[in-house]
Amino acid sequence: MLTISDVSISFPGQTLFKNVDLKFTDGNCYGIIGANGAGKSTFLRMLSGQLEPTTGTISMTPNTRMSVLKQDHFAYDEYTVLDTVIMGNKKLYDIGKEKDAIYAKPDFSDEDGMRVAELETQFAEMGGWEAESDVSKLIQGLGLSEAILYAPMAELKDDEKVKVLLAQALFGNPEIVLLDEPTNELDLNAVRWLEDFLFDYPGTVLVVSHDRHFLNNVCTHIVDIDYGKIKMYVGNYEFWYESSQLIQRLIKAQNKRAEEKIAELQTFIARFSANKSKSRQATSRKKLLDKITVEEMPASSRRYPFVGFTPSREPGKDILAVNDLYKEGPDGLPLLNHISFRLDRTDKVAFLCDNPLAVTELFRILMEEVEPDGGSFKWGGTITTSYFPKDNGAFFDGVDLNLIEWMRQYTTTEDTETFLRGFLGRMLFSGDEVYKPVKVLSGGERVRCMLSRMMLFGSNALVLDQPTNHLDLESITAVNNGLRDFKGVVLFTSHDHEFIQTIANRIIEITPEGCIDRRCTYDEFIEMGFVK
Repeated sequence: MLTISDVSISFPGQTLFKNVDLKFTDGNCYGIIGANGAGKSTFLRMLSGQLEPTTGTISMTPNTRMSVLKQDHFAYDEYTVLDTVIMGNKKLYDIGKEKDAIYAKPDFSDEDGMRVAELETQFAEMGGWEAESDVSKLIQGLGLSEAILYAPMAELKDDEKVKVLLAQALFGNPEIVLLDEPTNELDLNAVRWLEDFLFDYPGTVLVVSHDRHFLNNVCTHIVDIDYGKIKMYVGNYEFWYESSQLIQRLIKAQNKRAEEKIAELQTFIARFSANKSKSRQATSRKKLLDKITVEEMPASSRRYPFVGFTPSREPGKDILAVNDLYKEGPDGLPLLNHISFRLDRTDKVAFLCDNPLAVTELFRILMEEVEPDGGSFKWGGTITTSYFPKDNGAFFDGVDLNLIEWMRQYTTTEDTETFLRGFLGRMLFSGDEVYKPVKVLSGGERVRCMLSRMMLFGSNALVLDQPTNHLDLESITAVNNGLRDFKGVVLFTSHDHEFIQTIANRIIEITPEGCIDRRCTYDEFIEMGFVK
């Protein structure tokens, strides 16, 4: 059990939260949610002991092991994959290394014999002899090959390191696991494996994630950081979201009724207070008025941007024809091979592939950024496109423009500062933020700018490569709703299950032999057995 008593944390000029009293118990998974800057990662750092609370205490049941998902992808470059994962249980790792060092000594003494016997007992009790097998199961479950166990971490690609560090956090079934954005850079199969792993996990899991489907599948409780407070609710994310929206609607309706009653009473008082025959009634109404209070809506830290795409013209009959497209990768092997499909005017297509570079390269070909090595494609004559690239650095890095100036580049009819300020305001850039240099924007701010740029074009076909990266739950919801309601054609790829399920009416999976094309939802595609 993990207990938090009267905890608060403050920085100069800011209190993130205060008077927090919570208990986290075995067998439960707690989703930590809140707007960007609310303090989710800070909360986890405080629980792990990396940060001291300003007030209050944090306590664990004695002999409890806590494991934390590490964020530094280069911290273990000098170690093998096997050693890195076993370091998730540092005590076991240290025992194993000390034991090996004693056995390697040329002058093995009686004291060494006694010490190594003690270490062997501890090693066996902690499951040391099964450690390599356990590590192998974890990394294979996450989609990595057993062959990399003895490879140096420095040789791994970044997405492979992410999986190894996740395996490290889960190794040895620690009693408490803290996971900050564990699904980032995971492919869909790895996310599904992690969901299954955590579903019946016997310990206590606390997870920060922007993946709504993941939170719905693994969480038994939601811990909401908002209004400078932390509150716990039973249920998964969807239950919390629907409940919170209902509460907000009820409060608004109650306030509206109160305001209407107040206005009615005020009108009566103003009308009859000077009339002697009605003065008694006016006085009575005034006393009633004094008793009516309008409950103020708490100022939530959550902010939802407006994301809406309005096509300037309807798409015609011919949308896009792709015929036997071929493209080699940097290694000379086929990245795209025999890719053929035709799009209809109602299609919203999610593209899947084990190799995300393949989808990115397909989108770049369709946007005429690169040439295919074979095959052809043709957009219909009525089609206008807007593209959201996975890497948007070229639009911002080294660009000496502020937000207003940057947006003005992409306006076709209206470029007044009033219009641009209003447009940026709907995307959560308010006040003097519109004069911020674009080269210093955060990842999430850049994504909102790129989406704003797309909205200005009025295109009837949208191509989006991982549009939810760097966004918080509120912004993801806004993008999700905007694409769902869009009256045009959408081609996109994402690692967000909920995003795909609620937008796509067609799934195209790119394979080494070509592509699998089905007009269905993502869940139906999985049920057909195409996603393993």
